[in-house]
Amino acid sequence: MNKALLIKGGRLVDPARKISRVGNLLLKDDKISWVSEGRENPVGKAYDTLTAKGLIVCPGFIDFHCHLREPGFESKETIATGTKAAAYGGFTTICCMPNTRPPLDSADMIVAVKNKAEQEGMIQVFPIGCVTKGRKGKDLIYMEPLVKAGVVGFSDDGDPVRTPELMEEALEIGKMFNLPVIDHCEDPNGGPPEGEEKIAARDLEVAEKTNGWVHIAHVSTAGTVELIRQAKKKGVKVTAEATPHHLLLTADMIEKRGSLAKVNPPLRTEADRQALVAGIKDGTIDIIATDHAPHTMQEKQRPYADAPAGISGFDTAVGSLMWLVQSKQLTLTELIACLTNKPAAILNKPLGSFVVDSVANVTIIDPNKEWVVDVNKFLSLGKNTPLAGAKLTGKVVATIYQGNLVYKDDSVIIGLR
Repeated sequence: MNKALLIKGGRLVDPARKISRVGNLLLKDDKISWVSEGRENPVGKAYDTLTAKGLIVCPGFIDFHCHLREPGFESKETIATGTKAAAYGGFTTICCMPNTRPPLDSADMIVAVKNKAEQEGMIQVFPIGCVTKGRKGKDLIYMEPLVKAGVVGFSDDGDPVRTPELMEEALEIGKMFNLPVIDHCEDPNGGPPEGEEKIAARDLEVAEKTNGWVHIAHVSTAGTVELIRQAKKKGVKVTAEATPHHLLLTADMIEKRGSLAKVNPPLRTEADRQALVAGIKDGTIDIIATDHAPHTMQEKQRPYADAPAGISGFDTAVGSLMWLVQSKQLTLTELIACLTNKPAAILNKPLGSFVVDSVANVTIIDPNKEWVVDVNKFLSLGKNTPLAGAKLTGKVVATIYQGNLVYKDDSVIIGLR
């Protein structure tokens, strides 16, 4: 690809700027150089052209919650394979959770992950640090060194913050750095869905008390959605995410696909699924995050009770989410906002919009492309998905990160003008 690339004739969808129109986009020197008001072409010298007629052209997608497994679990995923899979799925920025081995509970660990991502990764990686030392739920980490090392939040993901006292202390310190405490809401002594709602209610109460920022991960029940909705009405500083699998699938999938449909929190009822969609529409749920959780197939082929929880989600995220648009449950703009400007706002980074002179991160989707989920073609090491063999309509066909084409479908043609 030359230094300059004109993406021509696609439907530009930029929710942050309230853009949804056919137009052209010029990328030059790794930046957004020009955005058309209509179909006009930029003035300038020769540039490569990507003809995007019939395609959707969006700011690069951002995933606030994923698992890259490195260090410690490289048989499941590595930073190299995970970022390739993310690029294939349309993501140009991802945030990796700290439940690695050892956990990401020190500045040295954060720097090591960032350096590995810069050396071997295809896209941008922001680490999330632990809340407690060793992710053991006892002693709060010293947050400031991790902030200086570049974390974008704190979480003991896979486990909740154990006590309200720990949560209060974490929120008070997190507030000093304007960073969220991201909680996996699960009461070890309470069954679902009550266990999720009990911890969510606790977190929201402590956030209200401290005026700290809590982010509720992978919301899965109608009750949790309502708790967050009421908290936001009271002015509590809370953000929240839903996953593609909780937005699309229900517990019925467990009967069909067994351990491949085992996730934590588990798949719920159709009423819960609909509540999540409604939460996105009214702003209760801020973003969609994959919770990409790759495992080996050997692990996933164990009996349901013994198999690890998680779905490998990068490769199928956008293709599956497009069903929400096709079935008119969400508008295209609502969906794209949850993957672009809204997570960018949580990160407080200049991402997620086609602003001239901003970094050239672009995702291109063919909304009409039909494809069958073939796990043998996944770029992730994790082939664990209940969507194996499913026929989807809508696929990422190109991903551009910092002006570089990091993924391109064979259907996309780039040629000199």
